[in-house]
Amino acid sequence: MITLLAFVGAIAVLVLFHEYGHYWVARRCGVKVLRFSLGFGNVIYSKRFAGNDTEWVICSIPLGGYVKMVDEREEEVAPGDLPYAFNRKPVWQRMAIVAAGPLANLMLAIVLYWVVFMHGVPGLKPTLGDVPPGTSAAIAQIKPGETILSINGDPVPSWQELHWQLLDLALKQDEVRIETQAADGASAIHVLDMSGLAVKDLDGDFLDKLGLHLYQPVVLPVIGSLTEGDVAQRAGLQAGDRILRANGMTMQRWMEVVEVIRAHPGQAIQFEILRKDGRRGDMTLTLSVVPRSDVESGKTVGKIGAGPKTDEAEWKAMITEVSYGPLEAMTHSLRKTWETSAISLKMMGKMVMGEISMKNLSGPITIADYAGQSAKMGVVSYLSFLALISISLGVLNLLPIPLLDGGHLLYYVAELLKGSPLSDQAWEVGQKIGIALLGTLMVFAIYNDINRFVSG
Repeated sequence: MITLLAFVGAIAVLVLFHEYGHYWVARRCGVKVLRFSLGFGNVIYSKRFAGNDTEWVICSIPLGGYVKMVDEREEEVAPGDLPYAFNRKPVWQRMAIVAAGPLANLMLAIVLYWVVFMHGVPGLKPTLGDVPPGTSAAIAQIKPGETILSINGDPVPSWQELHWQLLDLALKQDEVRIETQAADGASAIHVLDMSGLAVKDLDGDFLDKLGLHLYQPVVLPVIGSLTEGDVAQRAGLQAGDRILRANGMTMQRWMEVVEVIRAHPGQAIQFEILRKDGRRGDMTLTLSVVPRSDVESGKTVGKIGAGPKTDEAEWKAMITEVSYGPLEAMTHSLRKTWETSAISLKMMGKMVMGEISMKNLSGPITIADYAGQSAKMGVVSYLSFLALISISLGVLNLLPIPLLDGGHLLYYVAELLKGSPLSDQAWEVGQKIGIALLGTLMVFAIYNDINRFVSG
């Protein structure tokens, strides 16, 4: 329910701003707007305000919206309304009305990021973990435990920002100057060569390819919590037990225990554990545990209902929150919106050229999933999600594809060059091309959604 409400709420906000951009500029250009609709399908709410000719409606399918203007190309127009018809306005006014929707989405993103940057953005400190030998990071003499301060002079306040900045630079395959600080306070400058990255690496975790890994506190194989009545508790495991070996293999980290359990659904695992007892001292016990089978992302895995003991103070020390004053927040908001738009266009271009996999396309199922996840994480995460999707919607609509706002702008540019409007036949052909292109993109996006859901 949270996911559904978060998704519908996100779509409603983004469509509302997009369509209001068209509406606002249309009214300023003297165009009569007949209907402002939020959603498609049957009308479930309708309202007319005094002194306003527009019918404001909410429809049953909340997956879009539209602004219906007086236009001779769509229906017969009363003689008194002809001066207010969209098609009779100068071409530059029609271009402004069409462009206003995507630009409203970009402005919404700027405002949302501005609020987020003033409130404070939680993130993980960009402190490095293991640096594998032979990677670009190792060649640049970057060392584990160093915290990245800046990239090419731009501050890096969090791991998320590090990922974002390097993604932009990876698309250019540049060398980058990375300033770091060691645990003892010593600063260093490293030159990281990213020319070894292949375009296909951008489909996955390219930071891993570079040898940059986030530092994470070591989680020892010590049980911290047990699910009431689950496998682990029934087998006799207790909170505080340290797992020494599983099926004879030495366990040094909690994730090693998890991997063994997941790989043995319905199969007995012999755990050798160390148990501390205040009266009898330390005891070494052997317990047989049979993980229950659980289907996860289409795969059968084992689970026992046990969680690790963690050092909360150490994990909290990794969290940072970055906030700015109003003016500085606006600067960061503008930069974030611009960089996100630029990277989106670059990624789209590389997908069209076949340099990046179409797996990067996401459809409504993935967007709904992210909406639900971000809503559960808090207001800041949800606003950041809204800003990102608003930018995507704005950039997508500016692409020169018929049916989209960018396609209409292309027609109007052609009209400026030609000196007269394009023929109805040209518009009709463009519509068919646009339907084919958008239909193909939607098929790819939904296929990717289903594939992610099934295969994980």
